[in-house]
Amino acid sequence: MKSIVIHAPKDLRIEEQGVTAPGPGEAQIAMAAGGICGSDLHYYNHGGFGAIKLKEPMVLGHEVAGHITALGAGVDTLKVGQLVAVSPSRPCNTCKFCLEGAQNQCLNMRFYGSAMPFPHIQGAFRQVLNADASQCAVADGLTAGEAAMAEPLAVCLHATRRAGNLVGKSVLVTGCGPIGILSILCARRAGADRIVATDLSDFTLNMARSVGADETVNMAQTPDGLDKFTADKGTFDVMYECTGAVPALTAGIHAMRPGGTIMQLGLSGDMSLPMMNITAKELSLKGSFRFHDEFHTGVSLMQKGLIDVKPLITHTVSIDNAEDGFKLASDRTQAMKAQISFA
Repeated sequence: MKSIVIHAPKDLRIEEQGVTAPGPGEAQIAMAAGGICGSDLHYYNHGGFGAIKLKEPMVLGHEVAGHITALGAGVDTLKVGQLVAVSPSRPCNTCKFCLEGAQNQCLNMRFYGSAMPFPHIQGAFRQVLNADASQCAVADGLTAGEAAMAEPLAVCLHATRRAGNLVGKSVLVTGCGPIGILSILCARRAGADRIVATDLSDFTLNMARSVGADETVNMAQTPDGLDKFTADKGTFDVMYECTGAVPALTAGIHAMRPGGTIMQLGLSGDMSLPMMNITAKELSLKGSFRFHDEFHTGVSLMQKGLIDVKPLITHTVSIDNAEDGFKLASDRTQAMKAQISFA
């Protein structure tokens, strides 16, 4: 089978690897679609992000879906031929955090395509994948591309759960890449009344409006575009910070109302914080990292038509043209979610 392997910045290779039979409790899946994520781009463009750096070649990818071709011993919850979204999250379920129900904080996490541990956890951008049955969410009725969006959707559902009650609230979303756009969809589904989104690109902001943002602000063209929301100590109850960029976070904090909640989703390394503003406004700053049971919830919401991710899939390339997909995904003027077809 073919796999997509990163060796160093801008050194992406299509390599042949062997196929093994599924083991007990596993399903063998013929990959159909895989979405290129921001972390994949960090590995491709920079060889990692923050303190996380490539130390050996690694198969990329963790947003994937495909069709079951074989089942290992003991698997009776799945059937050959089913379309499944594959959760990249593989907690140990035995450490103290797993036993507390915080599997996303697992001490022994094996998350596809991650250079955090060494040896690295190989990813899912391959034509054939053997996955635990528990990782597979049956996605019949969706396209493979939609099913592959379950992972980023789960990230935003987890953040929305941590944000608390959103019914009737005013929400600011900073950064309108896939996570920002999906955060808009999740916040609206959770009852948010007013949603304002910021970014530096008209393309992404047009996408934000198309999925339901009430107002958008291009901070490149109007750096003071959030000033009108700062009167009387601020406007927004909740901020989804999806950039990992200090200017976006700082501008957003000035527009938050006292007692509001900042949900930090963006990851780009350490950030400096305007602590006096956070303290004086009594803001709550919450991190949001990955997900667990929200993965299956996201698939269900898509199947019911309650969240539509189809408009986010702007480009699809073949596995042999994978590097073109990575270049497209890096271009915020034309791409939202670029996916790879493994067929």
